[in-house]
Amino acid sequence: MSHATGRSPVTDHFELASVTRVSLNVYLDALVARALAACSFPADPVRIVRTGRPEWGDLQCNAAFLLAKRLNRRPAEIAAELAAKLGESRVFEKVEVAGAGFINLTLSARWLSNWAQAQLASPELGVVQRAPARVMLDYGGPNVAKPLHVGHLRSLVIGESLRRILQAVGEQTLTDAHLGDWGLQMGMLIAEIRREYPQLSCFSSDPAAAATPLDECALGFGMDILQKLYPRAAAACKEDAARMKEARDLTAALQAHEPAFIALWRALRAMSLKSQQCDFAALDTHFDLLLGESDVQCEIAPMLDDLRRRGLCVESDGALVVDVAEIGDRQPVPPLLLAKSDGAALYATTDLATILTRVREHAPDRVIYVVDQRQSLHFEQVFRAAVLAGYCERRQLIHAGFGTVNGVDGKPFKTRQGGVARLSDLLGDAIDKARERLSELSDDGHGRIPAPELERLARSIGIAAVKFADLSSYRMSGYVFDPERMVSFEGRTGPYVQYACVRIRSMTRRAEALGLKAGTVRVGASTERNLALECARFADVVASAADSLAPNELAEYAFQLAQTFNRFYLDCPVLAAQDHVEQCSRLALSSLTERVLGKCLYLLGIEVPDRM
Repeated sequence: MSHATGRSPVTDHFELASVTRVSLNVYLDALVARALAACSFPADPVRIVRTGRPEWGDLQCNAAFLLAKRLNRRPAEIAAELAAKLGESRVFEKVEVAGAGFINLTLSARWLSNWAQAQLASPELGVVQRAPARVMLDYGGPNVAKPLHVGHLRSLVIGESLRRILQAVGEQTLTDAHLGDWGLQMGMLIAEIRREYPQLSCFSSDPAAAATPLDECALGFGMDILQKLYPRAAAACKEDAARMKEARDLTAALQAHEPAFIALWRALRAMSLKSQQCDFAALDTHFDLLLGESDVQCEIAPMLDDLRRRGLCVESDGALVVDVAEIGDRQPVPPLLLAKSDGAALYATTDLATILTRVREHAPDRVIYVVDQRQSLHFEQVFRAAVLAGYCERRQLIHAGFGTVNGVDGKPFKTRQGGVARLSDLLGDAIDKARERLSELSDDGHGRIPAPELERLARSIGIAAVKFADLSSYRMSGYVFDPERMVSFEGRTGPYVQYACVRIRSMTRRAEALGLKAGTVRVGASTERNLALECARFADVVASAADSLAPNELAEYAFQLAQTFNRFYLDCPVLAAQDHVEQCSRLALSSLTERVLGKCLYLLGIEVPDRM
């Protein structure tokens, strides 16, 4: 059954300027809701979806099946009435009832062209802006005296992408790396440094000399040595009870703000941050705050006193705990341990104090922790304790967990020696593979790339490959780190998507040299329709990625859009189009694609090089 297009009361309240106010899915869903109301059918939430096959049209609606049982009518009858009403709309070129009651919809070429033109004119490319909310993102989690390693990769890449995605929909973001800069590991390190470098001023018997500020020059060693000292210290403490006691005593002295140890701690913290910020820069990761565990230490004692006074924490075998079990728990949730029997605070104590501080100082609507999923129980305990204490509501605290980075053997990634892989080494491997690939292309007659440009391209493509491989995987799943596959210019990879964007920009430059400019979008050929429709999905994908905290949705969309453009590029000549009007139309559609694709890559934290 087919219905001709025409003006309809169903669309009177919707103008094409709506592209800046609602996404395509919301627009069409509202259109169906009005049609349901016009047919006196219940206007329950109904979704329009893309069809699985092109011969079925652009979209499909299964509202008839949802209403059939409720109305005690055959789906085909309901579909016929609804199709007739939708067929009056100028939005659709064709409306058909198929099978037992599916409604297949083909958008009007003119309407789709206008929507594409409106999207091109939109500064946000149609992404609907929400009422601003303040969202804090906690990701990265580096530790003092330790290099960033493979375990930090996903937190940094996912966290940065979420920051950009949430900003794209109008959220106000505030990011914090939350440094691991306090606790027993610092006592271990101080003990080891005292053995190796007893001449340091902080170990002087003269109190004034011991409190003298230190820097890397005064220390006499750099980050490369510091990173070797901690593993040595940790191993010694594990093997020797006396060394562990010494570390605990030094930790207590540091936490009591012994001037000499504070001077050493500040120097180690500064040195570590300087090194780690190089890795942040390599990944183009941005932090508004670089606070650490140390910044909330003054909050812990009064917080614990308050919790005791209110009866929210109790002593158990000398330790201080909060009972966070809830009726209905499917699995046991142990009490949250806030202090050991010796009075030492724990990660949980610091995390709870951090929530208290963040709520008081920044009043966030949400705090999102981008941390390994293996810490889910820890965060569930801490979040429940924060709610019990009245610091915030449960909906404000979100653990955006993620799976592990795995080797080709499917197990968590390790170095060949079985150790934890440094982040800089992982990025270096991908950059090396990208350099090899670019050199191969140069040797195959694509024109030799000058050495400085080759290095810039290798870095851009290598890091894009790592990020895309990470972000294209479902956040909760692990993925295999395989640089050889990641840097391929074919398949579902970062370089493939980058190349599509570079190709459009190159074509645009050639058009400008010929005096051609983008004109009005006129969708005609099937691949033009597909490309315009794929671009129109952008706002819905961004909104969904923001709601689900799922950058993989955006990465998958970017890949599909790149594929759709490449098919359009092969089927529809742009610069060699039949006439000037067609040239300018296809340039406009290409420009829209380039802007959408470029924005996708930006939201994934991926830059687009000038050439590839």
